[in-house]
Amino acid sequence: MSTVTLAAGQYTTTTISTAGFALGLALLAAELWRWHKGGKSGGKGKGDDGGGAARDPKALIPLGFGMVCGILMIACPAGLLGTLAGALRWGGNSVGDVAMKWLTGAPSQTLGTAATPRIDAYGAIVVAALAVTLWLLRKQIAKAVKGKWWKGVLIGCLLCVSTGTAALIAQQVVEGANGLGAWAINGIAKGEIA
Repeated sequence: MSTVTLAAGQYTTTTISTAGFALGLALLAAELWRWHKGGKSGGKGKGDDGGGAARDPKALIPLGFGMVCGILMIACPAGLLGTLAGALRWGGNSVGDVAMKWLTGAPSQTLGTAATPRIDAYGAIVVAALAVTLWLLRKQIAKAVKGKWWKGVLIGCLLCVSTGTAALIAQQVVEGANGLGAWAINGIAKGEIA
């Protein structure tokens, strides 16, 4: 069995409450239900939220892409994206805590302080390019798509800070961004093929 020692700077530490995690799960479940039923109208055809036909995989793209963006924001502990992710996580924890207290009478607990993978210098290239591209294209993206994307961002910020399956997915997303950035610099910019 091999032992891997990780540098302290390789991970960023952040906290999520059980209420914030429950809110993230509720948002994800609601979006998946709408997708399953074909939008807000609940019919088999096109939904009035732009959800498309029931169970059309393409309708999940904005939500999934938003979740990836939320995960990447959490992986940026500093800067504007990291600050925005912290605000979304704080808001999700707060709203979830109020809802949990009102609905159940039980206060939320800290789910755990999880260490999420951190974007490295190569991954930062991917995240910066993605953020600038989204900013430049913001006027050309339909409102329904933006709404699903923002929900995905919030879900990604709330669910990726755990130690379960969501954390494994977050790790793959961050490592993928780091690898893509390394490939872009070494392969495209420097012309090194490994």
